[in-house]
Amino acid sequence: MTEGTDRRWTLVFGAWLVATLATLGALFMSEVMGFAPCVLCWWQRIFMFPLVLILALGLFPFDPKVLRYALPLAAIGLLVAGFHALLTLGVIPEALEPCRQGIPCKTIQIEWFGFLTIPLLSLLAFLTLNGLLLAAYRSSSK
Repeated sequence: MTEGTDRRWTLVFGAWLVATLATLGALFMSEVMGFAPCVLCWWQRIFMFPLVLILALGLFPFDPKVLRYALPLAAIGLLVAGFHALLTLGVIPEALEPCRQGIPCKTIQIEWFGFLTIPLLSLLAFLTLNGLLLAAYRSSSK
């Protein structure tokens, strides 16, 4: 592998680690801790969970085209996570809340350190994923 390929592989591997940790965290919170996911949480899972498999398949052997498939999922997931975080922070009015049945999307099930909620954790994971994947994409275009 060349130096550029090594760097891209490392960035995609980091993205895979983030996606894997986020997926395991989401499954732990719902299946072990018993937190029911809201509608927006389900949408975020729809965009996060496939990234674990897609990124892993793109690593062995390394295929730079994996970014074509992973970046759109991560970008859309980031939009949903951002909307959810803004909703729980009260920036977006409750009238726009998509959760009409089941658990309300504004429900705070955990709050670590006085500010870290599940929607904020998801937003941080998607931000990190997008940053790593964009860095890998920019490395490939040089």
